[in-house]
Amino acid sequence: MPELPEIETIRVGLAPYVLGQTIAAVVVRQKRLRLPIMARIKSKLVGCRIESLSRRAKYLLIHLSHGTLVVHLGMSGNLFVLPTKTAHDQHCHFDVLLSNGMTLRFRDPRRFGAILWTAKDPLCLPQLAHLGLEPLGPELNADYLYTMANNRKVAVKNFLMNASIIVGVGNIYANESLFRARISPLRAAGRISRQRYQRLLRALRFVLRQAIRQGGSSVKDFTKADGQPGYFQLLLKVYDREGLPCRRCRRPITRCIIGGRSSFYCRSCQV
Repeated sequence: MPELPEIETIRVGLAPYVLGQTIAAVVVRQKRLRLPIMARIKSKLVGCRIESLSRRAKYLLIHLSHGTLVVHLGMSGNLFVLPTKTAHDQHCHFDVLLSNGMTLRFRDPRRFGAILWTAKDPLCLPQLAHLGLEPLGPELNADYLYTMANNRKVAVKNFLMNASIIVGVGNIYANESLFRARISPLRAAGRISRQRYQRLLRALRFVLRQAIRQGGSSVKDFTKADGQPGYFQLLLKVYDREGLPCRRCRRPITRCIIGGRSSFYCRSCQV
């Protein structure tokens, strides 16, 4: 699933092509996504100017002269910008044709994504209203993490991926951040000191910023807005490296299942 760095990469990549452009037409080929595309979305979008792009958690917000288009990529979605005459395949479900001859295209083979429109504050949408703090935002600090973790027996990896606490941190970046912070993903969230949460927060921010600089991770389906892959997967320390030597101590990386997700860590370095 695309995580925070991938959505931020797409936001930055789309901006030069879409900002200031007017929506000339909308093509809906498949409205049955995770949430159905609203029936009147064409009338809501056509004629609107794209004013700005922002991100909230794993959602891309396209702010228009009237309303906001909110896009979630689900498990396998991508958002491309390409010439309007570019051929499409069966997984290209939604096109926004722009006044500059380019098209913003949503492609999602598994159809777990979502395309929403609202005339109100998009942060009030049910999908966004109860989200936690942004990991790169100034509001998040070690005291917040320590307080939220108090008495929680859940594994710290699941705590880190809880979107009601911190947003945008998926499996890849949780694994990598815990390795950098030298914390076992199996450790109970409530059994970590304030000082170690400070170290974990620094590690998380380092990993996310590094991933953004590398254009995200193209481990499975993700590509950037121009169709090119991201390169953070070349820098992975533990994720998907079961049995390979730890980059610190050379002992083999262990894989286990936490919360139904594959988790990778070093038994020696992470305690």
